[in-house]
Parts: sequence; structure tokens; C-alpha cells
Amino acid sequence: MPGNKRLGFLDRFLTLWIFLAMAVGIGIGYFVPEVSGTLEKMGTGTTNIPLAIGLILMMFPPLAKVDYGKIPALFRNWKLFGMSFAITWILGPFLMFLLGYFFLKDSPEYMQGLILIGIAPCIAMVIVWNELAGGNREYVAALVGINSLLQVFFFSAYAWFYLKIVPDFFGVNSVELNITILQIAKTVGIYLGIPFLAGIVSRYSLIALKGKEWYQRKFIPLISPITLIALLLTIVIMFSFKGKMIVEIPMDVIRVAIPLSIYFVLMFFLTFYLMRKSKADYATNTAISFTASGNNFELAIAVAIGVFGLNSGQAFAGVIGPLVEVPVLILMVRAAFWMKKKYYSGATP
Repeated sequence: MPGNKRLGFLDRFLTLWIFLAMAVGIGIGYFVPEVSGTLEKMGTGTTNIPLAIGLILMMFPPLAKVDYGKIPALFRNWKLFGMSFAITWILGPFLMFLLGYFFLKDSPEYMQGLILIGIAPCIAMVIVWNELAGGNREYVAALVGINSLLQVFFFSAYAWFYLKIVPDFFGVNSVELNITILQIAKTVGIYLGIPFLAGIVSRYSLIALKGKEWYQRKFIPLISPITLIALLLTIVIMFSFKGKMIVEIPMDVIRVAIPLSIYFVLMFFLTFYLMRKSKADYATNTAISFTASGNNFELAIAVAIGVFGLNSGQAFAGVIGPLVEVPVLILMVRAAFWMKKKYYSGATP
């Protein structure tokens, strides 16, 4: 029964692992700077080779898990799909921009990092939150599939629009943003395109060879920990370059965490309310609400590092994403069950 499901050991303490990875990275940078210096030299331009490999590996498991064959299920109810699309791809990014503008307009780098998180809907952890809250598995799989495809083909243009056009309109680009849409497209092509192709090839070739049951029961559990391991290694490397900034980091974490927390909570409750008004059943409502409120922080971190560099404020803000998302959305799982009792009495998972 979904109400009794629990996160696995690694996922349950993800926030703790991220804090520990930060501490290890800071310790390396502060006490053994020669190690971070060696790592920093292993790259070209804004691309650090070991980190690039880690980021690609980080994106591979979520994209290998996606069952793109579920996508047609979305179009059975055009009204719900249209509302889900509008909330996830129009309202969500603009809300994140407004929160960044309100809280971080004096820190453009952090604001841009927040924007990158806001324009990337979740394609991995949303499956976990949905399962824990008793959501519709088929529907969330379809949403993850279409969001993955939209990110592959349109994320570059979307990032350019929200990083350059919208901030200029609001007059908040206090520093020159010297990037082009081609730079963003190149980064997305590397960090999303490569794992996307690897995921597609892995999925359909291995299912053809070994069968779908083997793929789901053996291969997926085998590769799933790669995302967490690669994420933590990325954080260690990033913070190893910030070892001497240890005093400044706690306040910066809080500054970025506040608008993120507000975003996750607002998006979840607003989506849940709108879907309930649209007569969505509890399971479908839950799937849509968690998809709208969660974000693809792996992609946000990869693009921030690829476009702005490893030591950038944008990359730092990206790391705060999972640090905040995990505990907040665990609370939203509990909120989902509370609203199920209040608004869906008699509903079954």
C-alpha cells in the first residue's frame, strides 16, 4: 500500500549526503588545495573533463528509466494534459523567475541558477514522490516521457529566453550575460543529448535482448545508484574549489534555499487545487502535482557548470536544488495524504 512505502536508505538521507559532500569538498579545498588544483587543471574552457563524465553519468539512469511508450496516454484527457503543460512549462518557470527576482535580484548569478532549476521539470525523483503518495504510475510515466523529450529539444531556447530576454525586460541584468543560444545548445547537447541517446539505446536494445521484466527488475536497480554517486562526486569537486569561502557559504545556502522552498510548496498546493477543481481523481492529481513541483536539478547543475563554469554562482545555486527539494517534497507527500482524506474521502490508491 502506497501509504506504507518508504524511501530507500540512500534517498531518505539525500539531504545529509549532500551536506557531507559539501563538507568533504570544502575540507579538500581548505586543507589539501593541491588536490583541487589538479582537478581544476583537467579541463578545457568551462568544461572540466572528470566532472563532465560525472554529469553525463548522473543524467543517464533517469533517462534510461523513461518508458516513452506511455506518452500517448496523456492525450486521452486533453483538458488535464493542457492544464498540466501550462502549469509545468509556463506558470512554474515564471514563478521561479519572480521568486528569484524578489529574493536574489542583487545576486544575478544565484538568480540565474534558480532560473535554470525552474525551467527544468523533474524526470527522476518525481517517480519516487508519486509512488510514495499513491499517485498514478502510468500517468507520471507519461509526463516524465514527454518532459524528457521537451527538455532535449527545447531546453536551450527556453534557457536563453529566461536567462536573457525576461531579465532584460525586468531590468535585472546588472551584469552582462555574455552567452549565446548556441553555447547553451552545445551544453544541453553534451549533458542531456548524450545520456538521452544512451538511455534510448540501452532501453530498447536490452529489452529486445533480455525482456522488459529483466530490464525493470535487474538493469534499472543496477544503474539507479549512479545518479546519486555522480551527484555527490560533483558536489565534492565543486566545493573543493570553494574551500576558502567556508564562512560565506552558510548564508548563501539560506538565501537560495528560501525561494526554492516557497516554489516547491506553492507549486504543489496550487496544482493540487487546480487539478481537483478540474475533477481529476486523487491518483492523477498527485502525479500531476508532483511533476509540476519537482525539478530536474541534475540538468540545471550540468548546464550551469557547462555554460558558466564550475566555480560560478549559478552552479552553486544548482547544488542547493536537491538539498532543499528532498525534505520539502517528503513533507508534500504527507500533505498529499492529508488532502486525500479531506477532499477524496473514499478514494482508493
